Amino acid sequence: MSSLTYDLVLAGLAVGSAAALTGIGLIVTYRATGVLNLAHGAVAMVCAYVLRNLVVEWGWPLPLAACVTLLLVAPGIGLVLDRAVFRPAAVLGPDPATTLVASIGVFVLLVGGAALVWGTGARADAPVLLGDDPWAQLATVVLVAVAVGAVTRWTGPGRDLRAVVDDRELAALGGIDADRVAAAGWAFGSFTAGLTGVLLAPYVRLDPYGLPLLVVEVIAVAVAARMRSLPVAVGTALAVGVAQAQLTRFHPEGWAGPLVQAAATNLFVVALLVAALVLPGVGARDALPRASTAGARVPPGLWVAAGVLFLLPLGLAGDDLRTAVQVPALAVILLSLVVVTGRGGQIALGQAAYAGLGALFTALLAAGRFPGLPRLAEPAALLAAVVLVAPLGLLTGWPAIRRHGLALALATLAVGVAVSRFVFAQPYATAGLVLSRPAGLASDRAYYAVELAVLAGALLLVAALRRGRTGRALAALRDHEAGAGAAGVRVPALKLLAFVAGAALAALGGGLLGMGVQAFDPAAYDPVRGLLWFAAVLVLGADSLLSPLVAAALLVGLDAGARGGAAAAVIGLLAAFTARVPPLASLLPSSPGPPRPRRTGPGRPAAAPVPASSHPPAPPATGPAPHPAPPAPPARGLEALGVTLRYGEFTALDRVDLLVAPGRVTALVGPNGAGKSSLFHCLAGTARPSAGRIRLDGTDITGRPAHARTRLGVARTFQEPAVFPSLSVEDNVRVGGEQGRVRDDPYAVERALRLLGLTGVRHLPAGGLATGTLRRVDVARAVAGRPHTLLLDEPAAGLDAAETAALARVLKALAADGTAVLVVEHDPDLVADVADTVHVMEAGRIVS
Repeated sequence: MSSLTYDLVLAGLAVGSAAALTGIGLIVTYRATGVLNLAHGAVAMVCAYVLRNLVVEWGWPLPLAACVTLLLVAPGIGLVLDRAVFRPAAVLGPDPATTLVASIGVFVLLVGGAALVWGTGARADAPVLLGDDPWAQLATVVLVAVAVGAVTRWTGPGRDLRAVVDDRELAALGGIDADRVAAAGWAFGSFTAGLTGVLLAPYVRLDPYGLPLLVVEVIAVAVAARMRSLPVAVGTALAVGVAQAQLTRFHPEGWAGPLVQAAATNLFVVALLVAALVLPGVGARDALPRASTAGARVPPGLWVAAGVLFLLPLGLAGDDLRTAVQVPALAVILLSLVVVTGRGGQIALGQAAYAGLGALFTALLAAGRFPGLPRLAEPAALLAAVVLVAPLGLLTGWPAIRRHGLALALATLAVGVAVSRFVFAQPYATAGLVLSRPAGLASDRAYYAVELAVLAGALLLVAALRRGRTGRALAALRDHEAGAGAAGVRVPALKLLAFVAGAALAALGGGLLGMGVQAFDPAAYDPVRGLLWFAAVLVLGADSLLSPLVAAALLVGLDAGARGGAAAAVIGLLAAFTARVPPLASLLPSSPGPPRPRRTGPGRPAAAPVPASSHPPAPPATGPAPHPAPPAPPARGLEALGVTLRYGEFTALDRVDLLVAPGRVTALVGPNGAGKSSLFHCLAGTARPSAGRIRLDGTDITGRPAHARTRLGVARTFQEPAVFPSLSVEDNVRVGGEQGRVRDDPYAVERALRLLGLTGVRHLPAGGLATGTLRRVDVARAVAGRPHTLLLDEPAAGLDAAETAALARVLKALAADGTAVLVVEHDPDLVADVADTVHVMEAGRIVS
């Protein structure tokens, strides 16, 4: 081995060892607590600052300072985080979405706090803990990994840890103190973070932003290990570190040169992209806690006050509005999060990348440096930049189709980090760029006025989107993705639309911000900013149009009027306690609504009489007559032909044949585990058979997804009512009417509300209603699209005798009107009352 190769291997081992420590700490924390600690890098940065402060500022001996930092300060931070932030979140509900938001809040809080305490400048005098010998670092990593493996496999605490990982609730019932295990996990994870920070600090810039982001990039090694295998994490870290070092030997000419040089310093970013976008995702729960997205209505008086405050700089300030011009542009960027996160419910940690691309493309187009396009005037350059950036929203929209929760968070973060490292930080893209304002807008006052007009237009567009059919579909997607698909919402297309629209808005705001400050500053669009913006909108109320305005004013105003980091510290503190502090928009007074319905009993609204037909006379109305009903299809119904469903070696369904005929109620009964739900999911499109066919009126629909089947006329309900809690009862039903088989029927919603006796509660929010009412809302949503086949999954679960009798009348009315009804039910009385045909399932087969 040549001397150069050997030296590069040693350098790679040093970097890989630090990355391996990060992977070990993340995996142990995740296995003990279920939390992917995105704040790991921020803890590493704080510990590196503490060690430097003890040694350089206070003159402590390095061994003593290291012991205090690594054995007291670092574990102490972990214990404080466990006790103050994550344990309360677990008590209120073990929702990984809430803990994800809390970890982002901790990251932002520690970054902002470090900036306030130690300033934002880089430090080059961090003490070297283990010297320059990479073998010492590697030995440390191996020792830590072996110790963790030994403790986990052969000791009592290790057995407790494995039990908590397998089933926390069962472990607690078995006498294991899960809180103690979680606290130990946090203490150890913070210890490894501190060790990572003090090892890396001498070789990278020590500032509140650089080191945390560097550690975020090496999350890839933990994801590659599926958050479980320590050997895989260590091996991946060392391999990527050595490969990254070896890439520095190559210096190709031409267009490949800058890319190779960028990869040589950012191979962990490439690994993060691969881990986040290609490998199976970690965590499959929803991206965001419900309460953090749905916002209250903003009283008109607050809009007037906001308008006056935004106009004040035009009347009271002088000619220098350099700070004020940043606020409307940032508000437009943050408005993109209202579309993607607030209304669509999708986590988006990479919006800073799209904002930066908007500014960069505007500068390149205005300078005539964009490949293949001529030089454009600044307004045209801004519009062209928006058009060019919008399709790039697919970079995060496409992974969002199949990823949720932690996996989606990592995917959007990875895209943001990659754009920052491979575009914004590269001289070939940004060297020599300047941004000028359009002609006639050179003064801050004139430019600010134009920004306000653009912001007002963006607000009106987003408000129109939120009020219309697409807005209701987005809210349904946010509240209950499976329910939205069952209602006929094209979930994949809608996710792509949300991310593309969000990218366009972010690019518009980024271009405005760049022209406002008349410079392209890559640091203004780094991934840490993206995390800060996301946290700011979330804590204020992501589905409120007022939140971007308030957040922009706070972020700009706090950092302008105080030391840098004040905004991050305040926003981070609120986000860290998101489990206990509701979004501030939820504190707004509710707008007056229609009178509440008369109550006939404890917590139950009076039900309207159930009509004898699913098509009662339409209410008097002016306007066009209703569309005639479509011609009746051939009476062949929904068929399962030889359907087999396997999960590995287990066969859930074994060559099942079933016909759900029009005008009849077909019941499917059997013990738990018989295969009823599996067959139901195959019919509804939420499961794909391993063999066999599903046909609808003779047409093979086996490969059609759930939303496509709904639009063909196969509607379904859920065991747990699939309502959209942030929408009113009427809007829940309207989503089904707008997305179902027969759309644009002006009387569909009214018919469904009357049929299910929901007219008295039509204006109430669906969240918080009694179980019986929720069941009726679920059925009304399904029938509003005029399906010819209705699949009901245990519709009587949780209903009392009167509600069950009312449901039976509804099912009989639907069948009498020609609807094919399938009921999967355990209530024998309901089955006996309504079913024309009863099939019994056992062991994955229909036996009678």
